[in-house]
Amino acid sequence: MNLTISGHHLEVTPAIRDYVQAKLERVKRHFDQVIDIAVILTVDNLTEKEKRQKAEVNLRLPGKTVNVASMSHDLYAAIDTLIDKLDRQVMKYKSQLQEHGHKAIKHLPEEQIIAAA
Repeated sequence: MNLTISGHHLEVTPAIRDYVQAKLERVKRHFDQVIDIAVILTVDNLTEKEKRQKAEVNLRLPGKTVNVASMSHDLYAAIDTLIDKLDRQVMKYKSQLQEHGHKAIKHLPEEQIIAAA
């Protein structure tokens, strides 16, 4: 799994890098077939009152790419909400994969087909 952390208008410090890696462990714990992760951290300097910190992630899974973005006034808060959103989407994708493997109707006994109808 490849992990890329980049910053736009922001220098990615080792503390931020460690924080993002620690948070991404939760996603890797729930779904271990991750191909690569690209995290983009951005600071929008509109005015002093309206500073916005934005965190985005592109997560490639087998057969799907998950894109998530989050904004906040604090970069760490943006990363936290980003990871929460990402975790929910990965868990949803994992449950879809697990539910897809149900048995076809033609392989079920006739009693179950009649009972289901």
